[in-house]
Amino acid sequence: MLLQRDNIDPNIADTKCGQTPLEWAAREGHEGIVRLLLGQEDINLNTPGAKSHWTPLGWAAWAGHERVVELLLQREDISPNTADTKHDLQPLHWAALQGHEAVVKLLLDRGDIDPNTAEAKCGGTPLYWAAQLGHEGVVKLLLEREDICPDTADTQFNLTPLWRAAEKGHEGIVKLLLERNDIDPNSIETTCGRTPLLWAAEQGLEGVVKLLLERADINPNTPDTKHSLTPLLWAVVRGHEGVVKLLLEHRDLDPEIPDPTGLTALEVAASRKHPGIVQLLS
Repeated sequence: MLLQRDNIDPNIADTKCGQTPLEWAAREGHEGIVRLLLGQEDINLNTPGAKSHWTPLGWAAWAGHERVVELLLQREDISPNTADTKHDLQPLHWAALQGHEAVVKLLLDRGDIDPNTAEAKCGGTPLYWAAQLGHEGVVKLLLEREDICPDTADTQFNLTPLWRAAEKGHEGIVKLLLERNDIDPNSIETTCGRTPLLWAAEQGLEGVVKLLLERADINPNTPDTKHSLTPLLWAVVRGHEGVVKLLLEHRDLDPEIPDPTGLTALEVAASRKHPGIVQLLS
């Protein structure tokens, strides 16, 4: 009834949140109202709200409202890559962050969606965020795109999706990423100069360590740049016996690489009273 009046502006925003009716309807998942508003010739689809900072598509992607996203994407004049003005995250970023697989699929089905766009704050791509947060289904969908760049690191610490997944212990995602030839399992972050394997060894993440060691191009001996300790030395220092055993089974491991004081892994294990590790190294 209101939309039938000549003096109704469908794009007017409320004064508290700065959201238009379409933004509110998209955010709350009111499919019927979205449909009505989209019938207005002068409806604003793509301009982020001055105070809310988001587009209607951004709100719907964030909230996981699949049908609303589908309705919005049917519009020829929709701009699906428009980021919000507060976080610089596009709808695909938000859907990946939240783990909304159905919404991610809808967005990826469009030819004009760039799956590799990095947000401005730390340079994370949708794949990066999905890998870090453990959204395995989203990661799988993104990796199915032929134009995906799966090894893009963030701009803050040079952390790749594999690094983030390994850091958080998301074994399923680590496995998916390592199945690709365009992934570097030896990438080094800039904070302490650690590889994913070194981090996993230090933290005792046996499942992640096992997966990484199965890669033919893994280097099991790369030390970090801050402490100059190899993955084996870190596992010994932390007392991770299972990780030590896995590392020792790798054909390229050198157990004699010393720490900066000249102590070998065996000597470190003895000094820290780890009898099980001493036995493995002897």
